[in-house]
Order: sequence, then structure tokens, then C-alpha cells
Amino acid sequence: MTAPGIGQGGPGAGRRPLHLRTTLILATLALLTAICVAIGVLSHLAMGAYLTGQLDAALTPAADRAGFPGGRPPGDDQRPRRDVDPQNAAGQRPGTLNAVFDDGEVRTSALVQDDGSTDPLTVADLDLLAALDPAAGPQELTLGTGHYRVDAVALPAGAAGDDGEAGAAGGGAVLVTGLSTTERDSTLVSLDITVAGLSLAGIVLTGLAGTVIIRRSLRPLEELSAVATSVSQLPLSSGEVAIPVRVPPAVARPGTEVGTVGLALNAMIDHVSSALRERHASEQKVRQFVADASHELRTPLTSIRGYTELVLMSETVSPSGRSALERVDSESRRMSSLVEDLLLLARLDEGQRGEASDVDLTELVVETTSDARVAASGYSWSLDLPDEPVEVHAVEAEIRQVLINLLSNAHRHTPPGTAVATALAVGGGTVGITVTDSGPGIDPAFLETVFTRFSRGDAARSAGAGSATSTGLGLAIVQALVDANGGTISVSSEPGRTQFRVDLPLARPPARAAASAGRDSG
Repeated sequence: MTAPGIGQGGPGAGRRPLHLRTTLILATLALLTAICVAIGVLSHLAMGAYLTGQLDAALTPAADRAGFPGGRPPGDDQRPRRDVDPQNAAGQRPGTLNAVFDDGEVRTSALVQDDGSTDPLTVADLDLLAALDPAAGPQELTLGTGHYRVDAVALPAGAAGDDGEAGAAGGGAVLVTGLSTTERDSTLVSLDITVAGLSLAGIVLTGLAGTVIIRRSLRPLEELSAVATSVSQLPLSSGEVAIPVRVPPAVARPGTEVGTVGLALNAMIDHVSSALRERHASEQKVRQFVADASHELRTPLTSIRGYTELVLMSETVSPSGRSALERVDSESRRMSSLVEDLLLLARLDEGQRGEASDVDLTELVVETTSDARVAASGYSWSLDLPDEPVEVHAVEAEIRQVLINLLSNAHRHTPPGTAVATALAVGGGTVGITVTDSGPGIDPAFLETVFTRFSRGDAARSAGAGSATSTGLGLAIVQALVDANGGTISVSSEPGRTQFRVDLPLARPPARAAASAGRDSG
């Protein structure tokens, strides 16, 4: 069972991460939006409570005007009289409603119109008003004519009429007074629109200004990223290396976080540059020593081989002595081969090469494969060549050495009877040379260092008869020569199949070569 997040993509595995500036802008706008929404909601609630309080405060005067058309007498703080007349619109503002109920039955009702006249309420509206409880206080109610803030007031059981006589006995009389909330609602709508408009404008302006400010603030980080990217693309693996890129002084200033990072990056680049210079100087010393030593060893080794061959041919020696001399000759040849390989690598490191020309690669492959077939007749050799000759622009001796080393590597490190196939394939402006053998394969751990100098394969791969004389420089020379001629080399291996592939640029693209041939024939 695979644990979540191991070996499989998480929920956001395919999601592209946002840039820092985009994250900052979105976070700022989100926070500002939340603040504007909170301000709008609180403003709406506060203004609504204030206007509703004003309506509630106006309900009592409206009830008084219905109960005392001429005004409340001085010192009279009682509730409206029982014989209130809602039809009297004196002093009432348009949209005010009054209704009197006796024991749930409507006695009279009136709704003040814009011109000061009154109209009775509808039956449906009266049914809603009749259900109001005087003890509940002011409340909101939606009637057929609109939304109202209404209040029900219980009238006294007995009160003096206009003629001074006692009013009718009994209880249950209720005066309902209501004021339209149209003005309050329109005020709240205007407030909401104003707050929303100002908030939207503020968010847009903040987004624009924030984008400019954040871009300018993060520009030094982009310069740091550009410097780091430039350094990462420099060829630092070998040769004389100089890192000319530095963080500009305007960015690498102390006192800021980005400036501190810039100073640290410059210090790191200086340190790396110094280390690379020291490495290059050390490599040059080693290469010079190898070149000098190899050159000095050539003459003594040649003398040893010459004298050994002379003694073997001209003197009579015992069988044990002959065996010893033959061993000396064999080792001197091995040392001579090693010295020649080291000298070749030293010359390549110094750029000492022959003159490049158009080389018939097909002919080279045929010649080197024929030589390998003669040198290792116990192997099965095959060729796969295109119908037309293939030419590359390179140094002929170097390409020949590449083919010799690859073919020699194939039969030296595989047992007799191994099939070795050499093929040429043209495509995409390049030619691919493959040398494939059916040997035991290369240890996967060795594949990463197969082109390293003095590297040797495992015992299974080195089972060939010539492995004892291997110097570990053959494939390193192949890679150096291929690189010098503008090509690439790769290797793939598994038990029963090992393939080395060299890709070289063609001397001329096939289309141009065909056109040229057509002109020549014409």
C-alpha cells in the first residue's frame, strides 16, 4: 500500500505555483475586500438601527396626533383617548396609517396619502394589524401598500369624550399606528451603493498601486534570480573558468534583506571563482606533469623494447630467460600504449589537433571493422550501412581512433563468440554511429563513470583476453575526440546488449548534398 504523497501526486501536484508578487497582490486585495465588506455591513447595521430608532421615536407623536388632533392638553400624559379618530389627518405625514380595533373588530382606519387625504386600509392589511400584540412593542410589518414600522397601543377602558360624558365601558380597544419605512430603506440602499462604489474604487486603486509598488520592491529579487540563473548556465565543469556575473552594487546594499542576500551571493560567487581558479591551476600542473613524464618515458620504453627484441632474435637464451624477456617486451608494449594514450589526452587538453576536412565516414567504418575482424577472428562481426556514402567534417585520424577504440573495447571486454554490430544512421542533420555487442553488459553502477580516465569495468565485462592490457583510457579518449569534433557519445547496457552511440554533424545536410550532386551531374 502506497502512503499518501509517496510515489503519487498530491492534490496540488499539477498546480503551477503563483509568483511572489501575485501572491502579495492577491493577499492584499483579499484583506482589503474583507475590511470593506466588514465596514459596509457594520455601517448598514448601525445606520439601520439609527433610522429605525428614529421611526420608533416618531410612532408615539403620530399616535398622539391621531388621539389629540388639536394637540395634547398641557399636563396630560395619558395614552390617546378611546374615541380617537384616525380619519383626522391633521399634522400627519404622508404614509402614516392609523387603525382602531375593538375586541379585534376594526372600528375605523386611515392611510394618509401624499395630498393629505385619507383612504381606508384593505381587509387583508387590517387582518394583519388586528393580530398585533400591544405588549410586543414596535415591529416591522409588510402590508399591501408597502413596508411599515407599526406599534399597537391599548386604549383606556373608559375615557371622557368630547362632550364631557363618560365613554363606553369595556376593554380591548387598540390603536395601531404605523410609519412607512420607504425613506429609511432608500437611505440604506444609497448608503450600501455608496460604500460598495467607494470600496470597489479603493480595491481597484489599491490593486493598481500595489502592483506597481510590489513590482518595484521585488525587482531586486528578479535581478538576484537573473544572476543566479546566469551562473548556473556557465560551463564550470572543466577548463579555465571565469564567472563575470555579479549582483549590481545598487542591489547588493547592506541594510535591506535583499541587499544582504545580494552581498552573500556575490561573496559566494567570489569564493567559487577562487576555488575554480585554484582547481584549474592544479589541473594544468597535473596535465603538464603527465605530458612531460609521458614524453620523457617514450625514449626509454622504446629502447627497452628494442634491446629486448634484439636479444630475443640474436642471442640464445634458456627457456626461462626467454619467457622473462618476452614478459619484459609485453609490459614495455603496454607501458608504451599507456604513454601514447596519455600524450594524446594531453594534446587534446591543450587543443593540439589536426586539420578538419570532409571525411568519408562509411569508408572509415568499413576499414576499421575489417581490421577488427582480422585482429579478433573469434567474434561475429556485422555492418549496417546506408546506401549512399556519409561524410562528416572532422579530423580523420581522430574519428578513426574513435572507431578503433570502440571496436577494440567491444572484443577486449567480451568473451569469444560475441556478436558485434556496427551501424550508420543519418537523420536530422547528424549521423549516428552505433557499436553494439551481445556481451554480458556493463554494471549499472559503472555506467556513470565509464568515460572517466583510468576507469575499469567489472569482472564480467572484463572477461576478454585483452582486458589484462587495458589502461582504462580508451573510452576517455573516445569522449575527448568526439567532443573535439562537435559530437556527442552515449552508452546503454543490459545483460546481452551493450551499445555505444556517437552522433556527429554531417558535412552537408542531405537536401543540400543532393542538390549539389544534381548540379554537378548537370
